Amino acid sequence: MLVKAVIASAFLASGALANTAYGQCGGQGWGGDKTCPSGYTCVANGQYYSQCLPGSSGGGSGTTTTRANTTVRTTTTTRANTTTRTPTTSTRTTSAPAAQGTPGNTTRYWDCCKPSCSWPGKGSSSPARTCAKDGTTFLSDANAKNSCDGGSSYTCNSYQPFAVNDSLSYGFAAAKIAGLSESDWCCACYELTFTSGPVAGKKHVVQILNTGGDLGQGHFDLQIPGGGVGLFNGCSSQWGAPSSGWGAQYGGISSASQCSQLPSQLQSGCNWRFNWFKNADNPSVTFRKVTCPSELTSKSGCSK
Repeated sequence: MLVKAVIASAFLASGALANTAYGQCGGQGWGGDKTCPSGYTCVANGQYYSQCLPGSSGGGSGTTTTRANTTVRTTTTTRANTTTRTPTTSTRTTSAPAAQGTPGNTTRYWDCCKPSCSWPGKGSSSPARTCAKDGTTFLSDANAKNSCDGGSSYTCNSYQPFAVNDSLSYGFAAAKIAGLSESDWCCACYELTFTSGPVAGKKHVVQILNTGGDLGQGHFDLQIPGGGVGLFNGCSSQWGAPSSGWGAQYGGISSASQCSQLPSQLQSGCNWRFNWFKNADNPSVTFRKVTCPSELTSKSGCSK
């Protein structure tokens, strides 16, 4: 019996019996086994005692998790003499921010004629370029007679609109702006922000190359191949177009498939109308003057 007691005492002293669930596995002065059975973790409960408690690890090599002694203290505070304050409600009327720029209108055209701003003395650094019948050869004579008056000077093919990205495009236009004269707007650029129709919110930056004698104030007539010849028709002599142009005289063609009626050199601008422009029908705009992008001045050869 004495031998068994001594052996048991030795096992307890050595910690051999600590490697069990809920057994001691550490603490200050502990010299026994610091591992725990599978599914248990050695958790310190103060400085002098660590115990094998259920956890995610087990059979480890002495990793000890410290468990803090947390005291939860509930404090109840009673505040007397409570004053109730009725908040003051302030009603503020907020108006929608005004759109930047001046309200205006748009139409469309492509008459193939020599642009008005191609004549000398229109207030620009140099007149806008005009082209020979092929639409690509620049004419050196700024005084060449207008094709719509029996001459040889035509609109250049490069004056078609083109997309920069899904929300911005560039192009050219005729215009009439209140308080200004042709010498003010010729070769100047304006940012048009569409405010109606399927293109509302999109922007189209145009350089003014023409003056619309039949336009109202704040009116931009966008140059779009197949957009209607309007008052004058130089497209018949240049491209053999019908006497009223392609489609209706005002407004032009009505579907994307009709772009194939135009010469191939003009079809990209025609397709712009049905793609980027979403076939918008004379949408309203706000407009403001901007610095001309080089992508436009490199085509027109003129700037303010």
